[in-house]
Amino acid sequence: MARVSMVHIPYNGASPAQLSVLSGQTDLIFDNLASASANIKAGKLKAFAVTTPARAAAFPELPTIAEAGKGLGLEGFDISTWFGVLAPAGTPREIVDRLNHDIVAILKTDDMKARLARIGAQPAPTTPEQFGALIQRELKKYGQVVKVSG
Repeated sequence: MARVSMVHIPYNGASPAQLSVLSGQTDLIFDNLASASANIKAGKLKAFAVTTPARAAAFPELPTIAEAGKGLGLEGFDISTWFGVLAPAGTPREIVDRLNHDIVAILKTDDMKARLARIGAQPAPTTPEQFGALIQRELKKYGQVVKVSG
């Protein structure tokens, strides 16, 4: 969307990528708040914007990419980090429903919300069908990114 040329370096996780920036080997990284928040809070990493459509509750002072790039064609920019629980295909529906019920109940507790907030994450419980639809949208979106980027 920004028509910026960058070299992707496929680090084996967030820690080596952050170390590369901290040591001056690379200029920047795109990282999720869950892994970067400690170094941001410590002043070791400078965060410029969040890649989500809305500002992050943990860092409300950070603009979104769309806000920071206003007028540059970045409206609608949305690269969100999400986590989910998956089971093997063919898992009986009653087991899927029970797992979903229990996980959603845990995500709604004040303790879990507080734990996630400390790392810059927010719970967003869904149904199995909603989660499946999210995965399909993400596959389509990233398929287009790969196609456009060559």
